[in-house]
Amino acid sequence: MTIEEKLVNLLMTKEYHISFAESCTGGMVCAQIVNVPNASKVLNSSFITYSNEAKMKWVHVDPDTLEKFGAVSEEVAKEMAIGAAKVSDSDIGVGITGIAGPAGGTKQKPVGMVCFGFKIKDNLYTYTKHFSDQSRNEVRKSSVDFVIKKLLELI
Repeated sequence: MTIEEKLVNLLMTKEYHISFAESCTGGMVCAQIVNVPNASKVLNSSFITYSNEAKMKWVHVDPDTLEKFGAVSEEVAKEMAIGAAKVSDSDIGVGITGIAGPAGGTKQKPVGMVCFGFKIKDNLYTYTKHFSDQSRNEVRKSSVDFVIKKLLELI
């Protein structure tokens, strides 16, 4: 059984529904879930909120949060998770925002830095991972793996 199948089965057992707001992963997490039979029983929505405007419009990230912390921050990832869950009436919301590269990084926020937000029922969790020395697609794939494993741990 794959980890994605384990996640779908766990969500079905708990009768939880999940939604995603993905930036740098561009829908890859949702796609991994959709590959699993019965995904329709647990997946509500997925938003690809690549631009700041999309983050504000679709999952209600506060413009002040974006301005104060920047798009790649745990604060924005948390608001993405909260917004995805709220807009979709889901038990779980996941927000992912990062710098996949190869350009766009800074000293404070280097290429490979990805921030994650998880809203699971009434609990909020945030994480930052640094997937340095990886290609753009490796950063994205590592982010997907992290989300699925972290969901299995947190639920």
